[in-house]
Amino acid sequence: MESMLNKLKSTVTKVTADVTSAVMGNPVTREFDVGRHIASGGNGLAWKIFNGTKKSTKQEVAVFVFDKKLIDKYQKFEKDQIIDSLKRGVQQLTRLRHPRLLTVQHPLEESRDCLAFCTEPVFASLANVLGNWENLPSPISPDIKDYKLYDVETKYGLLQVSEGLSFLHSSVKMVHGNITPENIILNKSGAWKIMGFDFCVSSTNPSEQEPKFPCKEWDPNLPSLCLPNPEYLAPEYILSVSCETASDMYSLGTVMYAVFNKGKPIFEVNKQDIYKSFSRQLDQLSRLGSSSLTNIPEEVREHVKLLLNVTPTVRPDADQMTKIPFFDDVGAVTLQYFDTLFQRDNLQKSQFFKGLPKVLPKLPKRVIVQRILPCLTSEFVNPDMVPFVLPNVLLIAEECTKEEYVKLILPELGPVFKQQEPIQILLIFLQKMDLLLTKTPPDEIKNSVLPMVYRALEAPSIQIQELCLNIIPTFANLIDYPSMKNALIPRIKNACLQTSSLAVRVNSLVCLGKILEYLDKWFVLDDILPFLQQIPSKEPAVLMGILGIYKCTFTHKKLGITKEQLAGKVLPHLIPLSIENNLNLNQFNSFISVIKEMLNRLESEHKTKLEQLHIMQEQQKSLDIGNQMNVSEEAKVTNTGNQQIDKVFNNIGADLLTGSESENKEDGLQNKHKRTKDLTDTLMDNMSSLTSLSVSTPKSSASSTFTSIPSVGIGMMFSTPTDNTKRNLTNGLNANMGFQTSGFNMPVNTNQNFYSSPSTVGVTKMTLGTPPTLPNFNALSVPPAGAKQSQQRPTDMSALNNLFGPQKPKVSMNQLSQQKPNQWLNQFVPPQGSPAMGSSVMGTQMNVIGQSAFGMQGNPFFNPQNFAQPPTTMTSSSSASNDLKDLFG
Repeated sequence: MESMLNKLKSTVTKVTADVTSAVMGNPVTREFDVGRHIASGGNGLAWKIFNGTKKSTKQEVAVFVFDKKLIDKYQKFEKDQIIDSLKRGVQQLTRLRHPRLLTVQHPLEESRDCLAFCTEPVFASLANVLGNWENLPSPISPDIKDYKLYDVETKYGLLQVSEGLSFLHSSVKMVHGNITPENIILNKSGAWKIMGFDFCVSSTNPSEQEPKFPCKEWDPNLPSLCLPNPEYLAPEYILSVSCETASDMYSLGTVMYAVFNKGKPIFEVNKQDIYKSFSRQLDQLSRLGSSSLTNIPEEVREHVKLLLNVTPTVRPDADQMTKIPFFDDVGAVTLQYFDTLFQRDNLQKSQFFKGLPKVLPKLPKRVIVQRILPCLTSEFVNPDMVPFVLPNVLLIAEECTKEEYVKLILPELGPVFKQQEPIQILLIFLQKMDLLLTKTPPDEIKNSVLPMVYRALEAPSIQIQELCLNIIPTFANLIDYPSMKNALIPRIKNACLQTSSLAVRVNSLVCLGKILEYLDKWFVLDDILPFLQQIPSKEPAVLMGILGIYKCTFTHKKLGITKEQLAGKVLPHLIPLSIENNLNLNQFNSFISVIKEMLNRLESEHKTKLEQLHIMQEQQKSLDIGNQMNVSEEAKVTNTGNQQIDKVFNNIGADLLTGSESENKEDGLQNKHKRTKDLTDTLMDNMSSLTSLSVSTPKSSASSTFTSIPSVGIGMMFSTPTDNTKRNLTNGLNANMGFQTSGFNMPVNTNQNFYSSPSTVGVTKMTLGTPPTLPNFNALSVPPAGAKQSQQRPTDMSALNNLFGPQKPKVSMNQLSQQKPNQWLNQFVPPQGSPAMGSSVMGTQMNVIGQSAFGMQGNPFFNPQNFAQPPTTMTSSSSASNDLKDLFG
């Protein structure tokens, strides 16, 4: 490992020293930063090519450097000849401007140690790509070493060279004179560009139709850098000292041969005896057969054979070569169109970009990324073209790795994310959001993608809003919580409330339901669930969306709904929605299923709570027994009176139960009044001994307050001056009557005149808007508990038989109400033998009476306003009032 690091360090040091020694002091370094040595090119590959950037604009360039140390072995006059030749070639290139010629960004600069000039960014020379690595840094970069030309690159590259020659021959009236792989440069985008005009020849009569090109005789005594490469030179240069445009076409033929033969030229030339070599070459060319061109594609083989013909006039010209069928390839034509894109109007461009997705899959990835992608992204500056270009860019992004996407595509998409017009841009992004979120880093999602989503939620287009709401859940896990809470959720809610589109409203609810799991429990309970009650429409789809959010929150292990929220807000909202006329049977069943689940959990949780409170009360009762031995005589007497009152109340409850069985027996009514009178006398005798006991019946009041006894269905309120008396009375009721009231506060809707007043343990206060005719106990004082039973005792039903003999009939329900309960009440009474609804501690019969008396008003999960109040329920009657007056004085 250490040896590898040392080797790498030495290589980097060598390259750095190479750059420093070659470029130091050259004026080019004032404006450009010189980077890594990447390639070589030009005649004899004498120019080293470096990466570079312009200091002022950070624009990427290629820096060509000729190190004068390469020619130290020559005499001074030879050095001058070489330098002059190199200068001439660069100066000529600088003056010429054409897409097929290498573009010079900064002219040639000379210093004591080197020549340097800057061009467009470069990848390598064609010679480097074909395996000639002379004047390259060691080791050879894998980018060049492993580079393989695709067929479409070869075809279009040769077409580009042909187009460049056509420009030189027809427009400039110039012969290049040295078309070789060394002088063909592949720029960073993969385009083939011509350079190396060291030996170019201009026409002596450019204005005339038939140009004339002077030609110098080959001088073998000149340094090799002062002569063109003979392996690619037309034979007439040497043998007849003449040149013309057809001479360049011969050179093009030899280049085509080399491209299809891994860089090997068709003839090797002995530079020591150049004339003899060319004479032999001329003989071979005259007998050139197809067997020598087997590696060349068949469709272009005959054209290459013509280009290599001995007679210049037989060779096709450059313009003819650009039109041969070999170059009529869909990939080559596509690349050619991109190179002429600046000449097209918007209509032509739009038609081309529409068809491009069909062509892209046929092209190699490297060609697409190098050649096509930069052309596409350059069109982003034209807003009208973005909707046509963007789908192609995103199609390319799908084939890129995440690293390639972040490096090549994402920076170009940044400004497009912010474009709001035309609206199709936003639509395209939303359709490809899965791609963007898969490959875009989280920071860029927050800075670029999310703001675009926010704009989509507020867009005037319903289609855009729907699409946005559909894709939000796919990336909700990537959104930071503050953005979710403060930016995204409020916009979704606004879209739901303010839209006139049912589809947007439903999709808003579906979207919220899908992202609930990414939200905090209390945010959902305090913000999302209350929002559901603000939704105005009652369409089935909206109602099912509301139900879905409730169900998701209710069942999700991280969220959940408290029983207070269930009782006070959720169920009062859901139950009325469940009977909306628009719902079909399946939808209604869905509502009822969720409501039942909520009720079951509510019952389970609250019942558990009450059982725990009951256990605590039993433990407290056990502690109170020890204190009963020290109670005063007055307390004992008072407690005895209290037990007698409890017994009377207990018997009254039993009488109400058994009275219903005999309410049709008319022959016992008079005996019942007699027994009631006797019972009253006994009660009054016992009550007279209680100094703090008083009974009052107000004539009228705005409301009546009394203790709720659910099992009987009659409300009473015991005013308790002290904690001891309150506990004594409560415990007495529990012991003698066998029911529990501790810890139960009934949630009541004040708008229905039905609300819960503050209560203490064991006593629940409840106010009804319309005062019943039952007597009101406002000042019933009971002494502290001292002699009550330690355990609860079930109601002794035989006491009724002992108390009321055959001459004393039982009190019937007819005397409490002169008319029978109507059918509305009967529907809530369970049939005989079935368990009463909601029973827990009380007996079955007592629950039946309680629910018959109150109907559904006793259920805290039903809204009373949704049920018709029975007109005869709890109404007063003169006979009942008289009976009660007789009973209690």
